[in-house]
Amino acid sequence: MSKARSHHKRLYESKIIQEDIVKLSKHLKDQIRHFEGKTFLVTGAGGFLGNYIVLLLRYLNKEVLKKKLSAILLDNFITGYEQQIFSDDHLTFQKHNVIEPFKTHKKIDYLIHAAGIASPVYYTKFPVETMDVGTIGTRNMLELAREKKVKSFLFTSSSEVYGDPDNKHVPTTEEYRGNVSVTGPRACYDESKRFGETMCETFWNVYGVPVKMVRPFNVYGPGIRPDDYRVLPNFIEHALRKEPLPIHGDGRNTRAFCYINDAIEMLFRVLFSKADGESFNIGNPEIELSITELAKCVVEATSYPVKIVHIDPPHAVYSKSDPKRRCPDISKIQKVTGFKPKYPLKEGLRRTIAWFSEF
Repeated sequence: MSKARSHHKRLYESKIIQEDIVKLSKHLKDQIRHFEGKTFLVTGAGGFLGNYIVLLLRYLNKEVLKKKLSAILLDNFITGYEQQIFSDDHLTFQKHNVIEPFKTHKKIDYLIHAAGIASPVYYTKFPVETMDVGTIGTRNMLELAREKKVKSFLFTSSSEVYGDPDNKHVPTTEEYRGNVSVTGPRACYDESKRFGETMCETFWNVYGVPVKMVRPFNVYGPGIRPDDYRVLPNFIEHALRKEPLPIHGDGRNTRAFCYINDAIEMLFRVLFSKADGESFNIGNPEIELSITELAKCVVEATSYPVKIVHIDPPHAVYSKSDPKRRCPDISKIQKVTGFKPKYPLKEGLRRTIAWFSEF
């Protein structure tokens, strides 16, 4: 059994994740009326964001809601973890690839389209599937949302729609149009997310489907695949094995890291908002730091005296196409929903490392 699989088998048993879900439900207390008695459809339910969404829905049913919600949970596990997503009387899991239309006789109030292949290692391995889920999959879910006359449709887009912004557009607002290569190593992901947003906006303009789009910036936290190969899980895995932390290139590129609880709270606040046809950055602009600075933070947080080493990027996706800066302006989501990030990097790192160490 792989390390990744053994981590995941016990995701819902994790003390750290259970604490996160309890806190998340408290932070969303003012939104509980939107959950009561409603039916949700979630694609990508076995993924990183999807798992927290599912665990939250499950917890609300068990501990909070008087009138229980229902949820249809979809995943085909190309990069999500194949697991028994707890099907019960209210949460129903179905193995399904969203590039095929999905039919159900049930009503759907809220549709969260979180399916996607987000890690560069995986989307370069599965470029056609990445394009398909972002385009055909999004079209299928929009058609379903239209047919079911949903109250709200949420598309999880990506900060990658901005490509590699120049400094005067960092922190980046939703109005920035992007600096993206249509044929570069990241294009299968970036362009499918951009076109996914185009389809959402068109379905809002033409059919009145109440779409919202969120653009996550470097979300991390418990439940992220240890073999995801993105920078933070990669650093933590190396540090816990007491191996040198590998930095691709000079380590000067920056990212702004957002703890998963903050991201999921923002996602639901946007879903339940009236901001149809709008895109929102979700992230934490208070924490923009270079990859070298991040490596030092991980070393400090684990208390292991490991070295930091610079290596040649293993793939073109990490070299010339890697954005130099990535930091969101979140004033729009703050204005519309009143949200403020709650997790500083030190706390988020502590919780993520604690989760990696639980097993």
